[in-house]
Amino acid sequence: MPQPEEVVFPSRRERLEDRRKEGEHRKLLDEFFDHPALLAVSRLISRGMFDSIDFPIATGKEGGVFRATKGNEFRAVKIYRISNTTFRHLPAYVLDDLRREASVRNFGGLVFAWTRREHTILGRLVEAGVHAPRPFGHYRNVLVMQFLGTEEGAAPRLKEAQIDDPQLLYTELVQEIRRMVGTAKLVHGDLSPYNTLFWEGHPWLIDVAQAVPRDHPQARALLKRDITNFAKYLERLGADVDPEEFFKAVGGEAVGPPTPET
Repeated sequence: MPQPEEVVFPSRRERLEDRRKEGEHRKLLDEFFDHPALLAVSRLISRGMFDSIDFPIATGKEGGVFRATKGNEFRAVKIYRISNTTFRHLPAYVLDDLRREASVRNFGGLVFAWTRREHTILGRLVEAGVHAPRPFGHYRNVLVMQFLGTEEGAAPRLKEAQIDDPQLLYTELVQEIRRMVGTAKLVHGDLSPYNTLFWEGHPWLIDVAQAVPRDHPQARALLKRDITNFAKYLERLGADVDPEEFFKAVGGEAVGPPTPET
């Protein structure tokens, strides 16, 4: 049983752990909340997008996602880093498309365009009935969207979620991707269990900024890759999945540049 002085005065190990956490927190703040980012956050707060930022949900080389509070609900705030690391993993055609859309070359302008692009694509998906976070607004490199989760924490990535019925998950993924392809007329292009969340029993599509129109020259190959990756994952869970049937079920045969008339 701990002695009274041990309760009042933390042990050396506990003090070191507290300092480590404080150091990590300070480093995280320095990485994401530089002066321009703080100005962008302030602008979005003044627009009523959220009241305060609570804590990080996920961080990576391209950016971070933070939980924010808006009245009695939560929202997700995504902050992209303004550097070339944001685009290092992207295929050349995606970056070329973005440069043409944004008419800029510097990384700051591209990141702002990338943020705007994700906001737009999320809106198209939600309008099409796809389970995707609803976008609320954006400014510069900061995007505000629906928070998926509860007061206890954010929804897990599909890769980390407990899946009780893999066959039902397969059916729901077919439905979500078919709506994305058929109604929103988009192909995700980087879909996997790592950028799909599992919340309230459904898969939710995230990280959609690299999505391309379904008539894009690369769309068919990208969809096939997405489907193949997900089929392998579902098979490991125990679902009965045929990649070719999966591809057809989501409307894959209609994806790709129009066939020239003869």
